[in-house]
Amino acid sequence: MNALRPDDPGRIVLLTTSHRVAPGLLSWDAWQALHAADRVLCADGAHPQVPYLREAGVTVEEGALSAEDAVEACAGGRTVVVVATGEGEPALTDGLARLAGSGRVTMPALELMPGSYDLPGARLLDLVQVMDRIRAECPWSSRQTHEGLAKYAMEEAYELVEAIEDGDRDELREELGDVLLQVVFHARIAEEHPEEPFSVDDVAGGIVAKLVNRHPHVFGDATVTTPEEVRAQWVRVKAQEKQRTSVTEGVPLHQPALALAAKLVSRARIAGLDVPLPEGTGLGYELLALAARAEAEGVDPEAALRAAARAYRDAVRAAEGRPAGEAVAAGHHDAEAHPEADTVEE
Repeated sequence: MNALRPDDPGRIVLLTTSHRVAPGLLSWDAWQALHAADRVLCADGAHPQVPYLREAGVTVEEGALSAEDAVEACAGGRTVVVVATGEGEPALTDGLARLAGSGRVTMPALELMPGSYDLPGARLLDLVQVMDRIRAECPWSSRQTHEGLAKYAMEEAYELVEAIEDGDRDELREELGDVLLQVVFHARIAEEHPEEPFSVDDVAGGIVAKLVNRHPHVFGDATVTTPEEVRAQWVRVKAQEKQRTSVTEGVPLHQPALALAAKLVSRARIAGLDVPLPEGTGLGYELLALAARAEAEGVDPEAALRAAARAYRDAVRAAEGRPAGEAVAAGHHDAEAHPEADTVEE
């Protein structure tokens, strides 16, 4: 404990912690302040940190101090640590501000000390918790299935592409969130499978293992120097993982036709296969040749066609006397098709 110094107004430490970090995992500065404090208080007796602090030998008083009591408790150079609740300590800090503004009181030093910090990605834990509650309590979300949600995953992916091509940063952030929601929603549903359940942690663990395995030049001793070599290595490692007998395996046949054609041509080229395009007549074969040409030139045929289609759309609107960027009357989403548009689509 601190030796009393009559003229020293002392110090109040407001210790904040993150609920996204396991209780008891505090910074070294926080532990030092807690062990050196003359008093440690927490207004919330059920605060998750309290049992761990007591286990570590810190005496924690349950209760809140008024601003006046806090100033008095610090007099003589004492240090009081207040373990902040989830709402913070507005009554205490507002009261201290009023006392300081009065000019009648010698105020103790007030220090805000983060005891634990959110790591990058910590807000994903909030999303998982929110999704868990929605799945349990929402009449619409609780009845959804993988099959019923599949169309929304496709729609959100297309809207993400549109945001990227529009260059709208706010829209991009929002659409990334909508795509992420689809992943978390499906993972939450998967937890309920009676025979083969898996969770969002299993999903994340699987993609982490895949990324590490397919990047031996980052996490291993492989050496690649060009993007082309990285792609070729990716295909080789993936083939070993999947034990596939053909480079065409795993190419989804239900994707847009131009993208499908370009993907097949790309797989063959990366594998070093010289496969002539099939001979035939008709528009389909001509489109296949165009897709192959686009892939050879490093052009995404889907993106190229969308750009041309947008230009044509603008030309049509110009012919109608309407601004190119004017929204269509039908709106961006079909709200009637989705009773919880704000939950899944927006």
